[in-house]
Amino acid sequence: MTHHAAQISAIVLGGTGYVAGELLRLIAGHPRLQLAAILSDSQSGSLVSDAFPHLFSVYPTLQFASLEAVESVLRAQAACAIFSAAPHGVSASRVDHLLNIAEQSNIRAHCVDISADFRYRSTAAYEAVYHHPHAAPGRIASFTCALPEHLPLSPTPHIAHPGCFATAILLASVPLLALKLTDARFFISGITGSTGSGRKPTDSTHHPLRHSDLYSYNVLTHRHVPEIIACAKAATGTDAEFNFAPHSGPFSRGIHVTVMATLKNAMSSADVQRAFNNYYRECFFVKVGGAAPRIKDVVSSNFAHLSATTDKNSIAVTAVIDNLTKGAAGGAVQWMNRLFDLPEHSGLTATAPGWT
Repeated sequence: MTHHAAQISAIVLGGTGYVAGELLRLIAGHPRLQLAAILSDSQSGSLVSDAFPHLFSVYPTLQFASLEAVESVLRAQAACAIFSAAPHGVSASRVDHLLNIAEQSNIRAHCVDISADFRYRSTAAYEAVYHHPHAAPGRIASFTCALPEHLPLSPTPHIAHPGCFATAILLASVPLLALKLTDARFFISGITGSTGSGRKPTDSTHHPLRHSDLYSYNVLTHRHVPEIIACAKAATGTDAEFNFAPHSGPFSRGIHVTVMATLKNAMSSADVQRAFNNYYRECFFVKVGGAAPRIKDVVSSNFAHLSATTDKNSIAVTAVIDNLTKGAAGGAVQWMNRLFDLPEHSGLTATAPGWT
């Protein structure tokens, strides 16, 4: 007799945003997660496939749910995976509310928050960056902010996923610090696709303005730098300096970062690549090679491709990821797999389309 493993219900917060849509796509292909509800205040009762036409084949009749409906769904579960792709400043209160219900009802619930609301260890650190009070300060201690590649086991029941730029930069820089290969001072150029700025068009994301163009923004003042510093220290114990110049690229999905630093001792490119391969030897989703990584090779996948080049005293590490997948929804599913003791790659190995 074949025994099928029990399905784990998933609730998604984040309405019609790009990351919420990516979460729905990944959950649809997951062997153990089953979507129970997706919350949207403004779109409650409307078809999910109207907001995400590409998901019609898997969610032809699913409707966005109100908070009250989500609460009812949650109370009916024995176990629940809660993903929040709600905006920062909104996510914390919603997550805290649902986790309170789960705790009161003895439901096994784990949350992965993709917003910035639980990435900092204190309200002061959060408020210094986002300039408004934290909505759920009592919940902060139950979240850990880290990449799964840099933290074998979460000490908390819930995870705050680092931002997409932070994901790529940390994958490239943490081994340098952990292996003490370089000084703790990094200079970074990063390029992101337009989906990284959300669904609502702005002057910096509207396609006619962004097409065939490339420009920097928030140079040396990007709000995710304090988060990167904190995650790098948590992973390595080292206080590092990150000098970051982000750019808006003329493509929709993907992130390309180049991290440069000064080597402590002369090393060949091959030596560094071997060191990176050894550091990430247990990490299914990180591939290190000699060729320069390309965004098209990782778009819509949960993989990160890295390469390193040295010259005398300098090193440049290049990393590419999909900002919506590895940098957000895919990384969140990867963490949720761990929290529920599932194989880390569950639901994340579908082939990427290529040539996008």
